[in-house]
Amino acid sequence: MDERDLAALRDAPVPEPGPGARERALQASLAAFSEQRSTQGSGAWRRLKSVFNPQRWRWTMQRRMALGAAAASFAVVAIAAQFSLERGLISFGGAGLERRTDPAIDKAAGTEEPVARNARSEQFEVGAPPGAGAGRDGVAGERAERDAVPEQEAVAANEVGASGLYSTGGTVAPVSPPTGFELGAAGEVRRQFHDAARFAAPMSASEPTPALPPELTGRDRFSEFDANPVHTVAEDPVSTFSIDVDTASYAFVRRMLREGRLPPEDVVRVEEMVNYFDYGYQPPASADEPFRPTVAVFPTPWNAETRLVRIGIKGHEVVPGARRPANLVFLIDVSGSMQSADKLALLKSAFRLLLDSLEPEDTVSIVTYAGEAGTALEPTRVSERREILDAIDGLGAGGSTAGAAGIEAAYDLAADAFVDNGVNRVILATDGDFNVGMSEPGALEDYIARKRASGIYLSVLGFGAGNYNDALMQALAQSGNGNAAYIDTLNEARKVLVEEAGSTLVPIAGDVKIQVEFNPATVAEYRLIGYETRALAREDFNNDRVDAGDIGSGHTVTALYELTPAGSPARLVDDLRYQREEVQAVAGPGEEYAYLRLRYKLPGESTSRLIERAISTADERRRIETADDDMRFAAAVAAFGQKLRGGTYIGDYGYDDIAILAQGARGDDPFGYRNEFLSLVRLAAAIDRPSSRR
Repeated sequence: MDERDLAALRDAPVPEPGPGARERALQASLAAFSEQRSTQGSGAWRRLKSVFNPQRWRWTMQRRMALGAAAASFAVVAIAAQFSLERGLISFGGAGLERRTDPAIDKAAGTEEPVARNARSEQFEVGAPPGAGAGRDGVAGERAERDAVPEQEAVAANEVGASGLYSTGGTVAPVSPPTGFELGAAGEVRRQFHDAARFAAPMSASEPTPALPPELTGRDRFSEFDANPVHTVAEDPVSTFSIDVDTASYAFVRRMLREGRLPPEDVVRVEEMVNYFDYGYQPPASADEPFRPTVAVFPTPWNAETRLVRIGIKGHEVVPGARRPANLVFLIDVSGSMQSADKLALLKSAFRLLLDSLEPEDTVSIVTYAGEAGTALEPTRVSERREILDAIDGLGAGGSTAGAAGIEAAYDLAADAFVDNGVNRVILATDGDFNVGMSEPGALEDYIARKRASGIYLSVLGFGAGNYNDALMQALAQSGNGNAAYIDTLNEARKVLVEEAGSTLVPIAGDVKIQVEFNPATVAEYRLIGYETRALAREDFNNDRVDAGDIGSGHTVTALYELTPAGSPARLVDDLRYQREEVQAVAGPGEEYAYLRLRYKLPGESTSRLIERAISTADERRRIETADDDMRFAAAVAAFGQKLRGGTYIGDYGYDDIAILAQGARGDDPFGYRNEFLSLVRLAAAIDRPSSRR
């Protein structure tokens, strides 16, 4: 072969490899290596093997093929984006990427409300890509660590395919947050495209996935608890618990589903998911009573042989302008871990929104903590808005987390500006743990409980993921007579700090406890759905020294029991052979299922008051179709929460069943919260494919 033949071969087009070409080439390479090994010393062979490692070669080729597929996918996205630009569906304005509404497309998608999508957090957590059976791993905690899959088997990028940091769930927030192209340096944009490419190009099941560095994996902590068991009325007829108005669990579950992962069981507190939504309960007739209970009984959607008992409370709403003056101390975590966009940047926007809901005569202070605590703003009237905004804008992150010192400084400042007969509250905003100072949980809780007795309450706002200590935040909020919320989007900040500002800032009843006694003549078994971390002993109900949950102005609280009627084939517990006792029906109007008691204290009082009423067949709807939208939607949310926790008591009731129930019960949904819930159910079904085939 002369030089011209070589040149012709060099310039000839490379033919496409035929079937099996790659395997034949690999076998030929291995044969060459074997021959080389027989003629060379072992040292030379080891050097060759380190360079021409067949497994590494196979991994490299697969990765290049995946990147090629990703590049093709990106090209399709680019073409679609160009098409959207030409049609005017999106445009680049002064505030960044803007979505324009196309009514035809919105209608086809099932919604006519444009959803703002924007930049996401820089945090990563171990999980699994969407559609790959992410399961319940990715959040730390003792149970999650035991069940976690190896890192090389599953890696999930934060909020890939999600609505984004500033998603509004059906409405566009009235702000202009930074877009994904404005957030971070060019490297961050490239990383986002790399993440998209990685998920657009599925790899083989046997192929190892590169593990994330340990410092980027999730270290969120949640308290472990088991679901409430079934109780037999003959042996244990009384159920007692403290009410709960927290909603942090729902928002964290939403974040994880948008990241493409099912939440671990301990993240899901069913009562917080149910209480995330408002229901049309009747408010009290006058301001003389803080609330009145609403009761309903209707068939259980997942078991036709049982009944659901819904107990609802609607707090009295304080008339706007009649609220007592507020003395608020913003206690803000500015440690180094707060640097990401879904933490300090979102926190600043949230507090700006809260400022809009305050009255000019209210007082605001700001205490920050990192390596040490400091006062960023002395008590200042809200009428001095510019000064407060400047203090918020000037916050920066860096250092360790001396949270305990910050709490002490915040309470001192709240005491200095204390308002008699007013609202005195510390609002803690943090991404998680305290690592400097009085960090032992029991000591912190005791300190906050003592301050509660002085009339200064504590509420907690959680931000971000990867280091969030939910267990501690819940404990602190309960000790401080406050509520715990989790802020994952700007719309959630608006919901918590603007729409529900009255319920956060204006307590109308304290130490609210619920006790239900079931009638053994009509009920064989019962189970309280949720409230596992709020259980009380029977004797605690009448003990006014036992702390319980508080209700704010306009707050809605819902509790659900699943009961098994006497004689129902759905009974799970057999009768005892040697302990049988005859039961007598209770006399009263109609046939009673149970008797409800509520205890509460008015603000400033130390002696509780009592509300009582029977739960009877007069409260019952015989068919689920005749139950109102609020009843059916609350049942759908409760079913979803139980499904995410493993579905022990809901049988084969699947995501499709939950979606159908919620779809027909959305009712009036002005802010799109119920519609957003429906999208989360569908997301969970897509992620949890093996258990959603019904």
